Amino acid sequence: MPTFTRKFIDWGKTGYNLEQLRLTNLALRKKSCRSRTFSAGNCEGNCDQCRYDMDNLISRSELAKIFDVSEHVIYSWERGRTPVGVEELLLYCDIAEVQLSDILVFMP
Repeated sequence: MPTFTRKFIDWGKTGYNLEQLRLTNLALRKKSCRSRTFSAGNCEGNCDQCRYDMDNLISRSELAKIFDVSEHVIYSWERGRTPVGVEELLLYCDIAEVQLSDILVFMP
């Protein structure tokens, strides 16, 4: 019978990866821009032809709106103080167009 080794998530390093996604991921920026401009009636949904300049990064408060949580929750996730729920991790992956393995870091 095979033996399995339990893996533990390093929430500090995983949080760092989440912060880097917030600061650099184009798909997250598009989602944030679309949600801001669409709700104001100014988004046609075609980011490649957009007349608005997207910000270079997403603020924690903008990301909090996407996840429907407080800015403090985003801060806690990024600092590794609070584990991110499975549903939120999967949503993060979906929006950012990355794999879960690109975000999660396991302890050695």
